[in-house]
Amino acid sequence: MSDSLYTYAVARIRSKELSLLNSQAIEQLLAAKSYDECMRLLADRGWGDGEPGIGAERMLAAEREKTWSLIGELVEDMSVFDVFLYANDYHNLKAAVKLVCTGEEDFGIFISHGTVDYRAILDAVRQKEFGLLPEAMRAPAEEAYTALSQTRDGQLCDIVIDRAALEAIERAGRESDSELIAKYAELTVAAADIKTAVRCQKTGKSLEFIRRALAPCRSLDVYQLARAAADSLEAVSDYLSTTDYAAAVSALEQSPSAFERWCDNVIIESIRPQQFQAFGIGPLAAYILGRENEIKCVRIILSGKLNDLPEASIRERIREMYV
Repeated sequence: MSDSLYTYAVARIRSKELSLLNSQAIEQLLAAKSYDECMRLLADRGWGDGEPGIGAERMLAAEREKTWSLIGELVEDMSVFDVFLYANDYHNLKAAVKLVCTGEEDFGIFISHGTVDYRAILDAVRQKEFGLLPEAMRAPAEEAYTALSQTRDGQLCDIVIDRAALEAIERAGRESDSELIAKYAELTVAAADIKTAVRCQKTGKSLEFIRRALAPCRSLDVYQLARAAADSLEAVSDYLSTTDYAAAVSALEQSPSAFERWCDNVIIESIRPQQFQAFGIGPLAAYILGRENEIKCVRIILSGKLNDLPEASIRERIREMYV
């Protein structure tokens, strides 16, 4: 895509950024007295599909659809953004394997946005024709299917597919010409590895299991992380203190949700400079991430209001906004 087309695309993105939720808008949602009031405020801002009385998930799905429809209008080759969709692909793969192996019906477990149609993934798993899948998905799909169908080991199925998803994200980031996408991929994989290591430590998983679950990335020595997780939470914190994620240790020791918030905030801080770029893929990628962050925050608020959580409890989970 030429610089001139990127310039036009970025100009369109700049106009769309004006409607993104800023900190004041988030404060307004937090101050709302009920879930219904939040939904009305969002509808007044144009959120949703225009139909009255829709639920939260339908509203959020409509907003995600708007994001990808806009990007599709601006970019001829959407594959440059595949890194943001691989998680959906592998979620759908996991859902397909579990659906086929357990015989349970589909209760809306698939995600529509991915690089591969979820129906094609489901058909490949049902037929056990794993060669119909993209090359990177074939081996983990077959391994996960075998694990679940023969041993009924759901955890093994999960870690095989989850690691494959992270490997796809890491590879896409490493191969991208965009510094932003590379940073996003690296942080995404590292954060997932850290969360997995902590979860494995708390549940007493073996060193072999932990090593199998962690995906390699440049900013972490996953072998050291695995050994630390097999030892203690203190060992995990000690190791992280020697890495680029030293600042995350206090958040991690507070709670998993605090650590996730820290990771999301780091991503938002890293993409803010793209607001001052005139062309290139970076501003478009930043807009996608900003919108995903926005949707995540709205989901947190709506869930909190629906469950009558105190405002302070909801507020501590809110991420920084892109604009």
